Amino acid sequence: MGGRLRAPTGRYGGRSAAERQAERRRRFLDAALRLFGDTPGYRGSTVAALSQAAGLSTRQFYEEFRTLEDVLAALHLEVNGWAEQAVLDALATAEDLPLAERATALFRAYAQGVTCDPRRIRITFVEIIGVSPRLEEQRLARRARWVDLIRAEADAAVARGEAAPRDYRLAATAFIGSVNGLLHDWTAGWVDATLDEVVDELVRLLLGMLQPQGWCPRTP
Repeated sequence: MGGRLRAPTGRYGGRSAAERQAERRRRFLDAALRLFGDTPGYRGSTVAALSQAAGLSTRQFYEEFRTLEDVLAALHLEVNGWAEQAVLDALATAEDLPLAERATALFRAYAQGVTCDPRRIRITFVEIIGVSPRLEEQRLARRARWVDLIRAEADAAVARGEAAPRDYRLAATAFIGSVNGLLHDWTAGWVDATLDEVVDELVRLLLGMLQPQGWCPRTP
């Protein structure tokens, strides 16, 4: 397929071409969340099956996307975007809280954002793996955003005297790996714990990283 087909222009049924295109794209992404995030999964899906699940034609698919991989890429970014926005909203309301309470708010928002629908976990941690170099680059880029967020929180805690001064690059990367692994295993039923217990454990890990044994917080 050399490129996407040209979508119709002009108003129809009181909606603009852009509005109709946005609705079609939304229907394809919603259908992809159902198929890729459950059964049969991304690798077991076809353009025809996705189009049928969306209630649209394959012609309409090619007006919006070139390949199924494009759909998976868009869905992966969207799922991560939902979780990131939930975290940013939580941090905005927890700005003046002590470190432990702020960290709890951060991880509760993230955990609830990615575990509220098991299909989001599968898109984020399972279906995206090993698809192509392009999607691997995208996955690592999104993970880097989470690492940067943790580093920024760590540096802010250092500035407030709540954390030990150090370079947190490696620690933040290792920590994000722990977060992703624990939430994936919890969602898969391999961890016998409540979500609150998972969040509490993540907070303990973060505080152990930021406040090592023998270090004393700086008095404000």
